[in-house]
Amino acid sequence: MSKPSPFFLSTAVAASDTLAVLHLKRDLLTPTVLRNYDDEGIGYAEGKVTTTRYGNYPHSTLIGQPWGSQIKASQVDTGARGRVGLFADRGQKRKRRGSSSHRDHNDRPQERSIEATEVKQAIPASSGFCHLLPPTPETWTAALPHRTQVVYTPDYSYILQRIRATPGTSIIEAGAGSGSFTHAAARAVFNGYPSARTVDGDQIHSAKASDHAATSGQTGRVWSFEFHEQRVQKLQAEIHEHALEGVVTVTHCDVYEDGFVIPDAAAHSSINASAVFLDLPAPWLALRHLTRDPSSPLQPSMSVHLCTFSPCIEQVQRTVSALRSLGWLDIEMVELSARRIEVRRERIGLQEEGLRGVNATPATVDEALGRLREVEGRDRSYHYGMTTKASTDSMDDTASDAGRDSTEGQEGEEYVSKQQRLQSIKDAQTTRKLYNEGRLIHRSESELKTHTSYLVFAVLPRAWTDDDERKAQEEVDKCLPSGNTQDSTRPLSKRQMKRAAKEQAGGNKDVEMEMKWQLDAVGEE
Repeated sequence: MSKPSPFFLSTAVAASDTLAVLHLKRDLLTPTVLRNYDDEGIGYAEGKVTTTRYGNYPHSTLIGQPWGSQIKASQVDTGARGRVGLFADRGQKRKRRGSSSHRDHNDRPQERSIEATEVKQAIPASSGFCHLLPPTPETWTAALPHRTQVVYTPDYSYILQRIRATPGTSIIEAGAGSGSFTHAAARAVFNGYPSARTVDGDQIHSAKASDHAATSGQTGRVWSFEFHEQRVQKLQAEIHEHALEGVVTVTHCDVYEDGFVIPDAAAHSSINASAVFLDLPAPWLALRHLTRDPSSPLQPSMSVHLCTFSPCIEQVQRTVSALRSLGWLDIEMVELSARRIEVRRERIGLQEEGLRGVNATPATVDEALGRLREVEGRDRSYHYGMTTKASTDSMDDTASDAGRDSTEGQEGEEYVSKQQRLQSIKDAQTTRKLYNEGRLIHRSESELKTHTSYLVFAVLPRAWTDDDERKAQEEVDKCLPSGNTQDSTRPLSKRQMKRAAKEQAGGNKDVEMEMKWQLDAVGEE
């Protein structure tokens, strides 16, 4: 039995062999698979290490920590001397290693077992930290390797809401690309794994989730299609690593020519999609395969909601023309412009000098005057020392007296150096509650990302046959009176009574007004 996907069910703490995301700063996240051994064979003494510009993080310091914890960086020797376990013969010279390109593969030194290597205890570094986050579609979108243009969170959250992606929905995605929308759609439609479904030899089954899916009648599925074979292989590998195989099916296919074809005929007949997302250069070429034809992959018994993702207005125009010709309704184009708002505390003052992310300027006039007196005093002290050192017995007495007068009142005063002042501020930082100091402010980002793509939405009504029309007409006839007679069992509204009076008057305004007055009088009684 395979583990459920971490995108659907997250544990309280980070465990080994699970996906994690290291949050380094707002726009910099790094995904990694936690291991208690060096599976990459790099040879760090601390085991597997994730190296970033904000420090090195051995996985031994990440495993077992609650999600959301702040993890301090560790001291890791990233040079050749800090790497062990790659070769049994550590005394071999690098020159000889590099010159072994023409040697037989069997003549190379035998590599050590990476799992048997003893892991060294990590030593905390003086600076650098990250936050340990569980994988979600939002964090994965910010951290995933970009293979194509990515559908970001503001876009796909709005798209999933507009195409009505709810648990149990079947979604067709054409143009999977980097898999950002794929992961978000999988979470939106997930209501359980198919009962006892076998994928690549692994049985994916969750009793609680399958029971919920059984009561809802259908398990949510994402049918993803991609034309580029290498991107398909990479996305399939990610889907396998993230345990999404029971929900997501990635197919290598040209939807322009072949349509939305699944190699398994039984799977193709069970698509029954009620939502479609097309992230294609020419979506109008794929629309001809999304009709009410009997071989169509669309759900015949309900309306289908569609969204196309196009960066150019010319693409939108051709798509809208194709939608109209194929019978799609409620066609609408939307453009999203997302602006981030940063909320933080602003600290101002000379006590912040040397600290990061602060405004180290005088907060008050007294602070400014104190700093000026300090600078002027240090300057006088410096020049007086130089004058004293250069003075000789042959100096004029008046010049000596002037030098003494210039430093009068300064004797006994001590001025600390800048290094001493910065060190005292840094020492005092450990006892301060920086999270509660300063003024709480909010600012929007300076640069607005005005455009990613145009979103075109449309609705294809459910399949409507002659029998459906006849049954609907019968239901309407039951609710309407026959001929000019009114159903005595159904009371008429005041508006209906006035309309009937107008028909009886036959165009005579006087009779019509008299009958309306009578109706108003009856209503008041």
